[in-house]
Amino acid sequence: MFAFVRHWSRRPPAGDHNRAEQGRLVLVIEAVHALTQRGIAATVNAVAHEIGIDQSGASRLIRSATEAGYLTMQAAETDGRRRQATVTSSGHTMLEQAHHWQEQVFDQLAEGWSEQRRRDFQQAMADLVDRSHALDA
Repeated sequence: MFAFVRHWSRRPPAGDHNRAEQGRLVLVIEAVHALTQRGIAATVNAVAHEIGIDQSGASRLIRSATEAGYLTMQAAETDGRRRQATVTSSGHTMLEQAHHWQEQVFDQLAEGWSEQRRRDFQQAMADLVDRSHALDA
């Protein structure tokens, strides 16, 4: 499993700054979206934890995605001193495109699999993700 994750984390061709930057933007937008879906405020620290990087790296990613129009930063409703990110409509469009690409790659990787095997695999992965979040809580 770790070899698979490492392989796909390196997918943009070496030296292709635009694709690598696009991947970083998708990473931070996906993190903000996932946190929000779980009812967690997408603060810089929460995004850093979600991605597994330090706070300064998460801050730079959030700033880049905000400058690109994919995220907005605003004061938290419960504490005006805290700022949290939200996904813009452009960010949601970016996520939809990224998810479409991911589905295409999955289709290629699972070519020849029965529909049952595909559903079982997708359910097992969803269960692992849910369980990992439960362990974090």
